[in-house]
Amino acid sequence: MEKYECTACGYVYDPAEGDPEYGIEPGTAFQDLPEDWVCPLCGLGKDVFEVAE
Repeated sequence: MEKYECTACGYVYDPAEGDPEYGIEPGTAFQDLPEDWVCPLCGLGKDVFEVAE
């Protein structure tokens, strides 16, 4: 699974880790995140994320 990076603040969502603080289980693909999920650092939505290099 690909990692995704927030273009605003640089946070990288790693599917292997998920986002346990927000109830996202490890193994959750970026595409499977809820539509209302936001970057835990800057609060912007999924639309500002791009595939991490």
